[in-house]
Amino acid sequence: MTAEAGIAARTPSAPPAAGRRVAAPAPRSDVGADVRRETRRAALRAVGRSLTTFLLTIVAVLVIWVGSIWAFNLTPYVAKGPIDVWNFLFTTANAEANRAQLFGQLGVTLGHSVVGFAAGLVAALVVAMVFQLSKGVEHALMPLAMLLRSVPLVAMAPVIIMIFGRDFSSIAVIGGIVVLFPALVTIAFGLKSASPQMNDLIAVYGGTSWTKLRKVALPSCLPEFFAAVRISVPGAITGALLAEWLAVGGGIGGAVGGYMTGAQFSAVWTAVVLVTGAALILYNIVQILESFVLTRMGMANRI
Repeated sequence: MTAEAGIAARTPSAPPAAGRRVAAPAPRSDVGADVRRETRRAALRAVGRSLTTFLLTIVAVLVIWVGSIWAFNLTPYVAKGPIDVWNFLFTTANAEANRAQLFGQLGVTLGHSVVGFAAGLVAALVVAMVFQLSKGVEHALMPLAMLLRSVPLVAMAPVIIMIFGRDFSSIAVIGGIVVLFPALVTIAFGLKSASPQMNDLIAVYGGTSWTKLRKVALPSCLPEFFAAVRISVPGAITGALLAEWLAVGGGIGGAVGGYMTGAQFSAVWTAVVLVTGAALILYNIVQILESFVLTRMGMANRI
């Protein structure tokens, strides 16, 4: 490069001539707004898929219900179809009394389910966190948990009732046991799925095991936590029905035996339909919430 060329390169360019129009800089796209917009769209698509799955599930249940009655050639005296249940609740002379009775019993069962659900899920989360913080505790208690899980709850129920009595405590224990073990295994697996690189980064900056759990393991196990919640919803309802049948009475679980004894088959089928419908609705509400939250957090690939 010659000296003249170097001087020319260092010389600032001349200002534009008077009257010459200078092109305005191109507007910069708002990347953050685009990301938020796409995230909202992805969340709505996930919710739409969940709603579609829910509707298809309802259709499949109805088809299996009607098809089973037809395939096994069940007598109409015992087997009731969707139209029979509808008539029992809405068109017969005693429909109003039937609705009051069955929906009241369903409300009692759902209340008992909430107790077992909360007790079991909170216990599972706390125990899984303890396992994550102490491998020794996990190695000592996980085999015991699996051993207790293998014992049928019906066999354990008399001991539970003898210890806790026929009241609220037995509902919490029986429902909590049904929820606890599947949720514990699922959440513990999720806590172990945290990125080793993120844990190493926390350790490099002097973080403790509690910091790793709080900053890395708990956020990364959200998909498994939602999975545990989903499987706990029908489990909690099952535990509530079992507690009502064996211990406290009331609700759908306590009433079905009386319906069977009195040959009230329409009431039996309606009770089963209401419990099943409630479980399906609650399960799919959790699934929709899961799809929305995980998509918003960028974990849609783990749904």
